[in-house]
Amino acid sequence: MNLYEIIHHSSSQWGDRPAVYDEYGMLTFRELEEEIEQLTASLKAHGVRKGNAIGVMARNSRQFIIGIFAGLGCEATVMPLSHQMKRSEIEQIVQEAGLHFLIDDKSSLFFLAPKAELPMKIGAFRFAETGVPQNGTFAPHILNPAFVRFTSGTTGKSKGVVVSHESVLERIQAANKALQLGSEDTVVWVLPMAYHFMVSIVLYIYYGTAIAIVKDFMAKTILEYANSCKGTLLYASPMHIRMLASDQSGVSMPTMKTVISTSAGVSLEACVAFKERFGIDVSQAYGIIEIGLPIINQKKSTEYPEAVGHALPDYQVEILDENNILLPPGYIGRLAIKGPGMFDGYLTPPRTKEEILNEGWFMTGDLASKTDTGLIKVEGREKSMINVSGNKVFPEEVENVLNMHEAVAQSKIFGNKHVLMGEIVEAKVVLNKGIEVTPEVLIAWCRQRLSTYKVPQVIHFVSEIETTGSGKIVRH
Repeated sequence: MNLYEIIHHSSSQWGDRPAVYDEYGMLTFRELEEEIEQLTASLKAHGVRKGNAIGVMARNSRQFIIGIFAGLGCEATVMPLSHQMKRSEIEQIVQEAGLHFLIDDKSSLFFLAPKAELPMKIGAFRFAETGVPQNGTFAPHILNPAFVRFTSGTTGKSKGVVVSHESVLERIQAANKALQLGSEDTVVWVLPMAYHFMVSIVLYIYYGTAIAIVKDFMAKTILEYANSCKGTLLYASPMHIRMLASDQSGVSMPTMKTVISTSAGVSLEACVAFKERFGIDVSQAYGIIEIGLPIINQKKSTEYPEAVGHALPDYQVEILDENNILLPPGYIGRLAIKGPGMFDGYLTPPRTKEEILNEGWFMTGDLASKTDTGLIKVEGREKSMINVSGNKVFPEEVENVLNMHEAVAQSKIFGNKHVLMGEIVEAKVVLNKGIEVTPEVLIAWCRQRLSTYKVPQVIHFVSEIETTGSGKIVRH
């Protein structure tokens, strides 16, 4: 199969219904199909074919959607890329991934030397050949590859994850058993498409759901789109949740049914503040490149908004110890998942999923706990856990406490070696503009809310904290 057929299916089913709302207006499914077909023909004319790999670089836009599906229409493997990448990053990923072609919507400042310009109804794509030899087949160890994406690399070198057309379809069908989206829904979109395409955007197109692409991420703009486009789902990051919860405009979102937070853990305080402001629960979701969306908190978002939720119907999720033995409820261990739509393999070195899975389990690298009712809470990353005199400290928990302070814009917790205790907890903190605070005040703030061994011993004030393109803190 080819996911390109999705656009034809959606156009035949919902041709005159809205597919995209953006700063240029509204685009129907039929109009979206026409633009995708036009770009597909242009790419084929420039030599893009089956066995190639093409990078699609664009800002959040209708052009990004058109570019991705056009690449699939050429039977090439597609890599979504952020337009904010620097030249060295582009060159590195082209070589590591082995991309043969690259297109962008002219939003990148560091695009490779273009060979041609491919006009669209609005704007145009620049087209470049990367110089990677085209005499071989991309990812020959994978059957029918559709997408390649690199993991965020928060705790080490990122890996190229290859997902087939069949696996993408499996994961979006599994995800929508929980999301229940259809042609009457509109998703208010604020996350970077470059990191949330395989499940999210493809799912919306498949089920006839309109996508309202917010032109900037100010609370005022998000609320405007939510109301003008009659949004029913807001899919956002913890940053957006906190920002909206702090909005003082009094504007509500009367058509909004569901608010989902993803990318990183959201604090209980942010969820409570959002509920008080809008009267809507925040549901956390656990997404991972290798699997998709296997866990979501729909049943217990009111009582336990900080939990990532229960496994979706098609997935099995367990907590295992270091010997892969099942742990009883309440214990913290390694989060392991089985289910449909799993990745098909890693790119370099070439490995299939059968070589990677552990008795069918994918080991996520996260540490988590599960209640006797199956409610899952992610405690932290296995590689980033800090050991203080034998006590486990998860950076995410301490960061959530620090970020609650009015002076703190962002924080990063890490361990530093100590002769007696093994490690001690330290913090990097970015302050909000115009607010001053001493390290002693922040340490006292943590001491009131955390066990003694979790409290940072040292706080470093910094101007910025390194994050990945998807907004996760880099921890290596």
